[in-house]
Amino acid sequence: MVRTCHLDTCPVGIATQRPELRAKFAGTPEMLEAYLTHVAEEIRHILAGLGLHRLEDAIGRTDLLFQRVTDDPRAARLDLSPLLVDEGSEPRRFVRTVPLQRPSSELGDRVCLEALGPVLTGGEVGLSYTIENADRSVGARLGGAVARELGASTPAGSASVTFTGSAGQSFGAFLTDGIEFVLVGEANDYVGKGMAGGRIIVQPPANDAGDPHLLGNTILYGATGGELFCAGRAGERFAVRNSGASTVVEGVGEHAAEYMTGGTIIVLGDVGHNLGAGMTGGEVFVYDRGIGVPAMVNPELVDAHRLSSDHPLLTEQGLRLRELIERHAAYTGSVLATTILDDWHAALHRFWRVAPRADVARIENQREGTVAARG
Repeated sequence: MVRTCHLDTCPVGIATQRPELRAKFAGTPEMLEAYLTHVAEEIRHILAGLGLHRLEDAIGRTDLLFQRVTDDPRAARLDLSPLLVDEGSEPRRFVRTVPLQRPSSELGDRVCLEALGPVLTGGEVGLSYTIENADRSVGARLGGAVARELGASTPAGSASVTFTGSAGQSFGAFLTDGIEFVLVGEANDYVGKGMAGGRIIVQPPANDAGDPHLLGNTILYGATGGELFCAGRAGERFAVRNSGASTVVEGVGEHAAEYMTGGTIIVLGDVGHNLGAGMTGGEVFVYDRGIGVPAMVNPELVDAHRLSSDHPLLTEQGLRLRELIERHAAYTGSVLATTILDDWHAALHRFWRVAPRADVARIENQREGTVAARG
């Protein structure tokens, strides 16, 4: 309800490590012990009713199961008999492997091994690799190693790493300052998850047909810093729980900026419904290409307004907006960004700014020159 779980400021002392907040939690270890003791006691009663002494004896005993008959016609259509077959001498536990259980790829380890030294010692290194969909969480180990050595300090060196291909899930997760990832291709879900610094650049391949969809769902989930520039569209739940990252993307699906508490999002294309649901901080700029941005905004906590010429913060916002789009064009080669910049005066007034209501009210008061604005 408070939407601050990722900020270590949980006011009831649950999702936090801060002693003064944890002191507000009324629970005790003895309460947890009592609860689990009751759970164990209930399980023992259930097992005893089946004539069993322990959970191990219950695993695989399909002869103790049957499909319950109900009056629900939908449930009656469900046939559970394939799950209740007695396998005889077959193992009672699942022992097969599935593709998702295969060992993680070595690419993330290679990147860390070759980039960590220069980043920590003040060098500059440029690396390039081919990446595949099975290469998941590439960059997480490198970011974690830098954070372990330096904490929140800026590293002395830097690494620019270029990948070509299709990245698996969590590409660039937990990235830190001093690291730049360039992906020529597309990526799966969770790009930049939890990133605290650094930069991720995603470009379409040279033979792309246009209007590319380059990123999956839940990009920048829980990010606290860093930058992401993508010359293509992303899926749903873009920048959920973002609290500090800046990003430019060319289209997003539904539920973008959900629970966002900080940072800047610039969308140069269409947005899906429920934009800004639960958003309490940061700002989103959307270039309106005719979809009607206000209709896409969740009005619970945020408002949308145009950038107009009499806006007192137009200069500040306009400069920040243009700077990020210019960098987006330079990093990704985006044709869309270049087109917008070529007629910037006209383009500026097609942007909507989506922000928490209190922030919007403050800006409106400043424009009107009210006493509340000056207080």
